Amino acid sequence: MRYRITYAPPADDTLSKMRDGEAFKETVARTLGHDPYGHGSTAVRGERDRREATVLGAVVLYYVSGTILTVTVVRLIPGL
Repeated sequence: MRYRITYAPPADDTLSKMRDGEAFKETVARTLGHDPYGHGSTAVRGERDRREATVLGAVVLYYVSGTILTVTVVRLIPGL
């Protein structure tokens, strides 16, 4: 099953400023897009569909919608 990845405006703004933005997007699609509950992600505040993961050194906060197979990245914190 493959999930569509979307970026909320704050995350999209951060993504546009990242040097490796395209590689980041490809990695998110390859990892979280295939298994949004895996890849070392954790539930935030006990909510299963509200997740946090680290991708290419950036913290990714995202929501999973299983009914429409979409992962929405709401915030990126680059460069750990």
